[in-house]
Amino acid sequence: MYIKLHIFLYLTENAKHNHLLISKSYKTKVSKQDNILWSNHIPIPPKIAKCFLNDKVKRVICTIDEDFSFHCAILSQGDGSHFIILSKEKMKDLELMVGTEISVKLEKDDSDYGMPMPEEFEELLLMDPEADECFHKLTIGKQRSLLYIIGKPKRSETRIKKAVVVAEYLKSTGGVLDYKELNVAFREG
Repeated sequence: MYIKLHIFLYLTENAKHNHLLISKSYKTKVSKQDNILWSNHIPIPPKIAKCFLNDKVKRVICTIDEDFSFHCAILSQGDGSHFIILSKEKMKDLELMVGTEISVKLEKDDSDYGMPMPEEFEELLLMDPEADECFHKLTIGKQRSLLYIIGKPKRSETRIKKAVVVAEYLKSTGGVLDYKELNVAFREG
């Protein structure tokens, strides 16, 4: 009885604290802003952004029109409003234009890296403990950048080549990442 009550109280308190962050849904229009870094984006209503940010959640899984999901970050425009970047590639794949109304569902991203781990790199890290150790010395942001680089190509063969180059590069530097040096390693590999 004590254990059940304790678990119930913990879950109740945890739910209150987390604002029941199972998911938040809303409708909005694809927007565009004049910015050097990004232009197309999905605005996030202030109340929804606040629910996530108050709990220090910046990484989310965004689902558009119940059909297309992707890992992303809640970004600030600097004026108190927040948004999610929508790449040209995603705009094209979803046949979206600025002004298109979409339904959006945001969920807390509980993944280890804030994005999926490419299978090819996961296998390589399992087989090479030194590469695994070097990779996990990096900050989560650098890990995510490398996972993006490795996972971006469509062909598995290309992902394998990139994974091997990244692993060998990290081992040669003891887990220190310099993107210029890594690009040289890609060209030579």
